[in-house]
Amino acid sequence: MRIILFSRGQLARSSGELRQLFAALEKFGFDFLVNEEFAADVRTALGREFPAGRIYGGHLGPQPEGTAMVCYGGDGTLLEGVHRLDGAPIPVVGINAGHLGFLTGAPSESLEEIFREIAHGELSVQPRSMLEVCGSFGEDSRSGLALNEFTIQRHGADMLSVETYVDGQMVATYHGDGVIVSTPTGSTAYSLSAGGPVVAPSCACLVISPLAPHNLTMRPVVIPDSSRIELRVHERRSDAFITLDNRSYPVGPDAAFSVRRAEQRIFLALPHNISFYDTLRNKMMWGVDSRG
Repeated sequence: MRIILFSRGQLARSSGELRQLFAALEKFGFDFLVNEEFAADVRTALGREFPAGRIYGGHLGPQPEGTAMVCYGGDGTLLEGVHRLDGAPIPVVGINAGHLGFLTGAPSESLEEIFREIAHGELSVQPRSMLEVCGSFGEDSRSGLALNEFTIQRHGADMLSVETYVDGQMVATYHGDGVIVSTPTGSTAYSLSAGGPVVAPSCACLVISPLAPHNLTMRPVVIPDSSRIELRVHERRSDAFITLDNRSYPVGPDAAFSVRRAEQRIFLALPHNISFYDTLRNKMMWGVDSRG
């Protein structure tokens, strides 16, 4: 079985943590690849060199059956790792090396147990929907896929106006800082900060959330994930940019975008003892009695 190991470069990790990670990989005899940024960090911390055939760059080609990606870091690390898959149907395991995340739920203290579950096929695999975005991208955009969200945001002092349509029917013109379109997975990310609802990952829906709307009656809207969303940007004097998860691109005036559920899905793999509701309760501290 092959493990595609991904971690962001220059993250704070002790040499002991890195030794534990590679010892767990090697204990179960995995063939593995390492992204070039992480390989450089391991070389600095441990003096370990990887042959060229074990190092990969910005994007991955086709992988053999039985391959899994392991993202070692936080939720942002997992989002970047998923982007490198370009929608390939490979299970993705998020090992949390920092604070508890919604996507990287497996604790780094249990590395050996996690790799044992991978080796024995004991992880719970959950399909997660993604967004496919088409429109006025810059030339440096390689992928219109996003696992969490697509946003249009102002970049300056003046507000944006974003005309929003669902299946050809106008929903609203949002005047303010912008608009977020999120998947159920992304409902606990930026959309939640903007006042959007928490959505269970298995729900077949998308969420449209305005960012700091000037009309205070504006509220998030939940729509079927079979819908097609059209967004038309009207700037005044402010520049705008878009984001697909953690990737951002500037856009010009009168940019337009079409958003729908992608045909590709991500398969998030979790230990059997970790559920969405456990993570939600712990992350949001809903079980804490805050009364004095």
